[in-house]
Amino acid sequence: MRRVDVVYTLLVNEDGTKILMVKNSGRNAWTLPGGAVEPNETLEMAAIREAKEETGLDVEITGVVAVNEGLFTELDQHVVFVTFRGRIAGGRMEIVRPDEIHAIEWIDVEQADELMPFYKEKLRDIVRRDVEVAYYDEGVRAK
Repeated sequence: MRRVDVVYTLLVNEDGTKILMVKNSGRNAWTLPGGAVEPNETLEMAAIREAKEETGLDVEITGVVAVNEGLFTELDQHVVFVTFRGRIAGGRMEIVRPDEIHAIEWIDVEQADELMPFYKEKLRDIVRRDVEVAYYDEGVRAK
């Protein structure tokens, strides 16, 4: 099986009641902003890039809030999903890639759990917990 790393960024409004989600064109499903990590890209770089591409927003990553994985035998893929907590640092919310994203909306936390039920600990609990695991990019290492 081929390994695929996917990152998501959890962005929450100031009072913790809504999560920023995107409606993907291909699967016609709501998710957190995110996607596959590209070659020569760190997890954090991918999360920042995907958030920008999908929402128009610049984000800062503060840490990891969840790690999920799945074996997708029909695709011959072992996918590892890393969800970061992020903070909006700038930009303007807009659909930058209309061929990939149909909509961007602040979704009620309870509804977000229904739209994206893949977390053992519910998104609402992750939001309320407001704790993340530290993430550190150790940089490029030479031989």
